[in-house]
Amino acid sequence: MENPAPLTGQNLKLVERKYLLPFILITSLFALWGFANDITNPMVAAFQTVMELSAAKASLVQFAFYGGYATMAIPAALFIRKFSYKKGILLGLALYAVGAFLFIPAAAYQKFSFFCLSLYILTFGLAFLETTASPFILSLGRKENATRRLNLSQAFNPMGSLCGMAVASLIVLPNLWSDRRDDAGNIIFSSLSDAEKASIRLHDLAVIRDPYVAIGLVVLIMFIVIALVKMPNTTASGEKQNSIRQTLSNLWHNKIYREGVFTQIFYVAAQIMTWTFIIQYADNLGINKATAQNYNIVAMILFLCGRFISTFLMKYVNGRKLLAIFGIGAGLCALGAVLIVGMPGLYCLVGISIFMSLMFPTIYGIALENVDLQDSSLGAAFLVMAIVGGALMPPLQGMIIDCGTILGHPAVNVSYVLPLICFIVVTVYGVRSYKRMKRETLA
Repeated sequence: MENPAPLTGQNLKLVERKYLLPFILITSLFALWGFANDITNPMVAAFQTVMELSAAKASLVQFAFYGGYATMAIPAALFIRKFSYKKGILLGLALYAVGAFLFIPAAAYQKFSFFCLSLYILTFGLAFLETTASPFILSLGRKENATRRLNLSQAFNPMGSLCGMAVASLIVLPNLWSDRRDDAGNIIFSSLSDAEKASIRLHDLAVIRDPYVAIGLVVLIMFIVIALVKMPNTTASGEKQNSIRQTLSNLWHNKIYREGVFTQIFYVAAQIMTWTFIIQYADNLGINKATAQNYNIVAMILFLCGRFISTFLMKYVNGRKLLAIFGIGAGLCALGAVLIVGMPGLYCLVGISIFMSLMFPTIYGIALENVDLQDSSLGAAFLVMAIVGGALMPPLQGMIIDCGTILGHPAVNVSYVLPLICFIVVTVYGVRSYKRMKRETLA
């Protein structure tokens, strides 16, 4: 009798039939937080105008949004260790809905700080979902193709992002009265009387509020569906758990994991900076917010295409090598956005997205590959906490943009030096992890 063919990345079944329904439901959650992420990015520019804020202060939207991840990731992991993936997902959906519905009183009180608080609570829910969903997807099948399976699920994240961007582009930004311009292309809001501003602000904050309320209702429906469906228990909750101290020690001494968390901080920072300030980059070229958001949509389409392309390529090219190659591509596009003033620079900025496409799930999968199942929930939590990069770096980029010009060069162009540095870090991680894998294979 012939020996059966070895199971390789090319002939392993990506999702087994018994896991198909849970896989589909959990994958849909990736789209839900994609929507929240990318309807929020253009709100930085919207709040900057309607609340008359500097770019640095308006970017506190991102500080609140991604700060919620950093605050709640570890509590989410501890909750999952004690209970289950399913309960973690349900709590995450509940917090998501509460944060979305808080936009109703935030719009009524017209306080920027209230909107930031609403987003902060909303991302408590997203932290639970991300801490839970990604390791759950990794556990739904064999370890050999876990990273590729996560890339497939993550491909649905930009679908939600595209929906969020479309809502922002087609519903929110075109209906903002505060963004109306004169014949010369200048925003007229700042020249109006206080009474006129108050009326416009009331209208515009209601326009910003409505999509969040709508997504809150969708999240409640998902809560009910997932509550009714039986989920496989793929955690180590039925076995003797490592102590928190032992888990932390295991994670710290896992070099590829430790470097993965560090790299994820820089990647998320680069992603958020790239997308958040496309509108300001285009505005410097005389393009209004609604039109500029279309470039964000094109960037997300490229990102989505890149997710599926990279998932396919990983059948034939090692994910670590692909990460390094894509890191180089993103860095070259960022360099173009810095150096080229005009539409070609904007095209370079948009082009970054196709190279960013595989980075988050691939870094995540590489980092967790050799982490024990008992340590995976806390391991996932620190990788989710790495999203704090998206809270820390955009305000710094906003401060650079507020300078106007730097040595005669538009400050918004110069600000993309920060993503460039981040992509260098990602490339180095891809190279180092690939070389380490080759050494271990030869040993």
